[in-house]
Amino acid sequence: MGLDDIPLFSMLKGKLGYVNERQRLLAENVANADTPGYAPRDLKPFSFEAALRPRIGLAGLERTNPLHIAGKPLSTGAGADPFKAEVAPDSETRLDGNQVVLEEQMSKMTEARIDYESALDFYQQSLNLITTAARAPGKS
Repeated sequence: MGLDDIPLFSMLKGKLGYVNERQRLLAENVANADTPGYAPRDLKPFSFEAALRPRIGLAGLERTNPLHIAGKPLSTGAGADPFKAEVAPDSETRLDGNQVVLEEQMSKMTEARIDYESALDFYQQSLNLITTAARAPGKS
């Protein structure tokens, strides 16, 4: 049994991958800050529900009672890209058509760095918890 078989670690791995991809896109936006007609791109916010859906298999569930929560069909196939970049213009457009505002991109990069550090810290704490639980009683 690997760590990817544990849903918590699978979701955290997905969050780390999401933040990594977002940082790459934001760096690309900054690199194109002087490219005429360039529109910055960003990812949709990370959703733990979307990350969990393939793990718990909400597709194909049958409701046996009207009070049960209905499952939602999976929207992505097995080989689909989990992180889809979309155009996310900043608040202003220059005369050359470039829509990158460096201050906004730096703010987004700081947000992404904080998200990454938080997810990594939670991942490490979860590993420590598993290590502690796996130790023989009385050992420290």
